[in-house]
Amino acid sequence: MSIVLVQKINKGNGVRVMSGISVIILCTIFAYMCLLIGVGVYNARKNSSSEDFYLGGRKMGALVVAMSAEASDMSSWLLMGLPGVAYLTGLADAFWTAAGLAIGTYLNWLFTSRRLRRYSEKIGAITVPTFFAKRFHDEKNIITAISAVIIVVFFVPYVASGFAACGKLFNSLFGLDYMVGVVVFAVIIVVYTIAGGFTTVATNDLIQSIVMSIALVSIVTFGVSSAGGMGAVMDNARSLSGYLSLSAIHDAVAGSAIPYSPLTAVSLLAWGIGYFGMPHILVRFMSIEDENKLVLSRRVASIWVTFAMGVAIFIGIVGLAVVNAGGMPALEDSERVIIALTNELSKNGFLAAVLGGVILAGILAATMSTADSQMLVAASGVSENIVQDFLGKKLTAKQGLNVARATILGIAVIGVFLARDPNSSVFGIVSFAWAGMGAAFAGVMICALFWKRTTLQGALAGMIAGGVMVFVWKYVVRPMGGILDIYELLPAFLISLAMIIIVSLATKAPSQDIIDEFDSVNVKK
Repeated sequence: MSIVLVQKINKGNGVRVMSGISVIILCTIFAYMCLLIGVGVYNARKNSSSEDFYLGGRKMGALVVAMSAEASDMSSWLLMGLPGVAYLTGLADAFWTAAGLAIGTYLNWLFTSRRLRRYSEKIGAITVPTFFAKRFHDEKNIITAISAVIIVVFFVPYVASGFAACGKLFNSLFGLDYMVGVVVFAVIIVVYTIAGGFTTVATNDLIQSIVMSIALVSIVTFGVSSAGGMGAVMDNARSLSGYLSLSAIHDAVAGSAIPYSPLTAVSLLAWGIGYFGMPHILVRFMSIEDENKLVLSRRVASIWVTFAMGVAIFIGIVGLAVVNAGGMPALEDSERVIIALTNELSKNGFLAAVLGGVILAGILAATMSTADSQMLVAASGVSENIVQDFLGKKLTAKQGLNVARATILGIAVIGVFLARDPNSSVFGIVSFAWAGMGAAFAGVMICALFWKRTTLQGALAGMIAGGVMVFVWKYVVRPMGGILDIYELLPAFLISLAMIIIVSLATKAPSQDIIDEFDSVNVKK
């Protein structure tokens, strides 16, 4: 029996009959969705202020903060994009990307989390744009508005990539229209995010990280068995030229290895830089109830993200071994490898079908945990930073929350529109959005926390230069090829950092009030 929807259509009445296994899986996923919505409804009554809605009142525990940060980070890229890259081209690209992210995760928690938590509380900042404005005493809120616009510009396609992953999942599994899946899950994410705010998002992220872990372990265990054991998996990988190399990628069409320079590896490692500029991750640091608990959060987050990415890469390698062993058909879309493996797993009876439903819920979890966080951050940017701070519209707590909720709905609508192409690459969309946010904010955040000489003008120059350079490098410079064919985040970040330093040194030094504030925050406790 197949997991895939049985498309038996009676020409007389147009009735579609679904297989028993498909029904089991749908029921499992439905139960999971009800759980997430239930958490949102339960937490709805806890949101009486903007700080509650955007930061959970700064009352989040260490475990919730750790797993919420990493679950919201990984997105559908973890269970679809990363295994897809490994399946198609081998170890190198996936490994260097994951290594950069693992290192970046640890360093971000180690150096940024405590200072940002302390600094944001002292100056009363509940969003990243507000932090920048209050850090540099920007009374006109120019940096606030620019930051919020950048967040919206890059987070909307990021959210769209998540919706696309949901659409692909439902189309692959049940033969349902791709756009039906996109719309259904967009509605679910919007409902529980609007209802419960940050507390709901963080709590659901914890649940979703657990589900993702179950999915990863289950599918890799089944895949290895289906391929004929670990020896068969490795033998298959070794038989493919360049597949296990860290300095080349496998060309499936030509059956040969394509070498690349150490510069390419460095550019992939640069993915880790992005962590220092991701608002949906940085706000997790700001939300924890006690900065001393960040040590535990750092350890949990670093271990989990390394484990999750390692297993995800291996799933791609295992998936190709299963295909070559005749265990499942070759994939037209490499990003659907985990879906295809789940399809095969679910053919093995009731319990296997339930487990298949859990695994598919894990894919949805990865998608939803990122989309909800990004929509919440974007909403805070519009409501708090553009409407109230920059435009000077004074809103009551209720009005502010209503504007935020309307923004979430608007972002979802645009995201659904952008996700209408079922052939879009999850990995490609995520990589560009990640580069944009990292280049615009990472340098500014690092300098804001660690260099007291940073000026408002320098921060603005670096932010704008980084964001613009991502587009320039992606669409103008990188197509030239050669040594210029590197991930746009690295050159854009370096240019942003250079502009911050040059402009800061060329402009008037920060006031004594700013210096004193900086020094008081950075006193060791």
